[in-house]
Amino acid sequence: MAEDNSVYNPSVIEINPLTRPSTVSTTATRVVEPGRDDYVPPVPPIPRDFSTIALEKPQYSPHEGEGAIPDDAQEEEIENREEDWVHDPRNARNWPVGKKWTMVLIVSFYTLVPPLASSMMAPALPDIAEHLNITNPTLVSLTLSIFLVTFAIGPLILAPLSEIYGRTWVLHIANICSLGFNIGCGFVSTTGSLIGLRILAGFAGSAPIAIGGGTISDLFSERDRSSAMAIYSLGPLLGPAVGPIAGGYIAQSIGYKYIFVVIGGLSALSGALGIPLLRETYGPVIRLRIAKKSAGDPEKIAQKHPQLQAAHGPGTQMHLIWISVARPFVLLTRSMTCFLLSLYMALQYGFYYLMFATFPALFSDVYHFNTGAVGLAYIGLGVGFLLSTIFGGWFGDKVYQTLTLRNGGQGKPEYRLPALVVGSIFPPVGLFWYGWSAQAQLFWIMPIIGTSFFGFGMMATFLPIQLYLVDTFQFAASSLAAASVFRSMFGFAFPLFGEQMFAALGYGGGNSLLAGLAIVIGIPFPIWLYFKGEEMRMNSKYARHD
Repeated sequence: MAEDNSVYNPSVIEINPLTRPSTVSTTATRVVEPGRDDYVPPVPPIPRDFSTIALEKPQYSPHEGEGAIPDDAQEEEIENREEDWVHDPRNARNWPVGKKWTMVLIVSFYTLVPPLASSMMAPALPDIAEHLNITNPTLVSLTLSIFLVTFAIGPLILAPLSEIYGRTWVLHIANICSLGFNIGCGFVSTTGSLIGLRILAGFAGSAPIAIGGGTISDLFSERDRSSAMAIYSLGPLLGPAVGPIAGGYIAQSIGYKYIFVVIGGLSALSGALGIPLLRETYGPVIRLRIAKKSAGDPEKIAQKHPQLQAAHGPGTQMHLIWISVARPFVLLTRSMTCFLLSLYMALQYGFYYLMFATFPALFSDVYHFNTGAVGLAYIGLGVGFLLSTIFGGWFGDKVYQTLTLRNGGQGKPEYRLPALVVGSIFPPVGLFWYGWSAQAQLFWIMPIIGTSFFGFGMMATFLPIQLYLVDTFQFAASSLAAASVFRSMFGFAFPLFGEQMFAALGYGGGNSLLAGLAIVIGIPFPIWLYFKGEEMRMNSKYARHD
């Protein structure tokens, strides 16, 4: 119905434009009854606190725009429709098991390729520097780590886009872009061009990270998703460790340019599997598409599916992106728990990428490895990750189940923390071992064994931290996004000063400094949080209170 904005319309519900477009605010909404003598003009909307806007929950009103008095018949119809969707075979959680696992494996393959791209060039950094005439070691490291900047920022934008347009479309388009950007990296002639394409490749490559976890959640309930999530999580951690092994031999045998060609080929292979086989899993998008096919008329869709239509309106789309970008930073700055746990993850990720940047110099200059053999130095990290995935996950689940049984079957997020405390012992042990064995130039296997301890500890701490964040915060995805952005920024920054630090302190002193940071940040706070975490959650407006 068209409105004349110059004349007051008593049937209009005034909605504060700063609230979520699909939310009727109790403070900004009022019904003006015709014929009242005490009518006063609408009060202008009051700007709200930034953190309130960023952290408000969606509360879609099924009667929005229809008047103040709910229609009981329509409300019952909407509730029945919601109940029908729970049992609808088109709901991704009701798909056959084989179809679900096909989706999991394809998405996991998509997720493996970008982490490979982030580090596969590491053993070839000397060759790249020679070809592009780069003499500044910081600039050489920048060509590797710049990928992580947009790799961190991308999910903040791509995740809400996947909730607007569907997960598959965002995934396919980003994969095609990633293919082009990575192949382009192999054929540039200037340092600036390489850095620019790495920035773009990082953004496009972040799509599977942004979307994959949501896809697993679409397919499986909380009880059933652990195995699928474990397979999906291997890519982001194993990829950076496995990539340099292949990259070293590719660079030595046929040239570093073909590292990027291989990455492009893997993107093409994942697209060849995903485009014909991958199906949309996000429930609201599936339902809206079904509604458009059956109703056709947008007005009928709005009447039958007011929540879906409101959630995908133009104003809401921008609001989703705004919330996705703002909320992680609000959690980092307003929650000490989120900040310190994210800081610990970020430190370890920084150490991880510092190893990538310094392995070529250590193993080629000190141990006289050729370019192909340098890639083998990364095996220790991969072995540590695999062992931790097997034993660390089992240990964490065992501790959680035992403590839950002792508490009468009632689990708590704090029951994740004993596994974190035990796991946090391994990173400093690995750093001390790696650093001082390299400093003493012991047999080459010794520093690699040290890195395996570090890799084991890194994975053993990442798992309980992520589970604790998910269990603790109302906005679980935003808490994980906060941790992801933080750690990727550290992964970008640490390689830039690594060579200078080791030149000044040596491998022993430099890694001892890093191990000290890991001890100070990683051990006392989880112990304290185990005893005080529940009290902190009860006093936090961002934490769950159930």
